[in-house]
Amino acid sequence: MRCFGDGNPLYERYHDEEWGVPVHNDRKLFEFLILEGAQAGLSWSTILKRRDGYRKAFANFDPAKVATFTDKDVRRLLKDAGIIRNNLKIRSAITNAKAFLGIKEEFGSFDSYVWKFVNHRPIRNAVKRGEWQATSAASDALSKDLKKRGFSFVGSTIMYAFMQAIGMVNDHAIDCKNSK
Repeated sequence: MRCFGDGNPLYERYHDEEWGVPVHNDRKLFEFLILEGAQAGLSWSTILKRRDGYRKAFANFDPAKVATFTDKDVRRLLKDAGIIRNNLKIRSAITNAKAFLGIKEEFGSFDSYVWKFVNHRPIRNAVKRGEWQATSAASDALSKDLKKRGFSFVGSTIMYAFMQAIGMVNDHAIDCKNSK
């Protein structure tokens, strides 16, 4: 039994292979930052279906390239059916890429920065099915700090989902096949 995704191969693969698995690669962290921000107000399956479109549209999630995007790129992306065509979310990805690079410069890597919010060790919650939380003290602190650094679409709920996606928090239900 899975926490979610039964019957949807894309969702099942994400659940089984990615959700809750620690990520320490900066480009992959940037990918999840972009995708979680794009997901705001939508279902995660909607974003998973467009993940390849995002990869193409956002320079294979290279923050240095995305940081150079201009208004011309925004206009191009607003016509791209492979992503969510929301002006605020697209502009946020570009702004966040610039801020992401600032954090890399300050801390040596985004990985070093973000994982400090959980003392560099995943938090394993003993969750019963259907009792997942939406935020935590760590996601509140991360959200607040990112906003202070100029990021957008990084509210506490989005950051908690980000933390789950990159394995900072492992919220697999105790009866899930991936519970470890």
